[in-house]
Amino acid sequence: MKKATLAIALAGSAMLLGGVASGTSTAALAGSPQEMLKRYAEEAKAAGIMPEGGFSAERGKALYLADHKGGKPATPSCTTCHMKDPTQPGRTRTGKLIKPMALSKTPDRYSDPEKVEKWFFRNCRSVLGRECTPLEKGDFITFMISQ
Repeated sequence: MKKATLAIALAGSAMLLGGVASGTSTAALAGSPQEMLKRYAEEAKAAGIMPEGGFSAERGKALYLADHKGGKPATPSCTTCHMKDPTQPGRTRTGKLIKPMALSKTPDRYSDPEKVEKWFFRNCRSVLGRECTPLEKGDFITFMISQ
């Protein structure tokens, strides 16, 4: 593979590499998650918040695990409902089972852009007290794809 092509593949899809390493098929990654990352990258660039290195699973993990002060006191972090290990099922505060967040365990998790946006809107407001930025969304999905 030529260097330019490899650079484009790496920059455009850190999740593809994570999926291959975790055993997820490339076909499963070729759909909406990649398209969503592309969209979030365009939005982040337009807002002037996209770092030179692109999305980061490390930043996504930090966002996922951190306790936040701006949201509802009952939901200070993503792990309030989704567990520290995203490959494990979570539970809502009312006890309802939530499928694992990790793409390796729930392959269709990020396949419906409308559904993903709905949950980002709802959960970011609950946990952070605001909407997530396109960079945070891209980092979060990149982390979940690596799991």
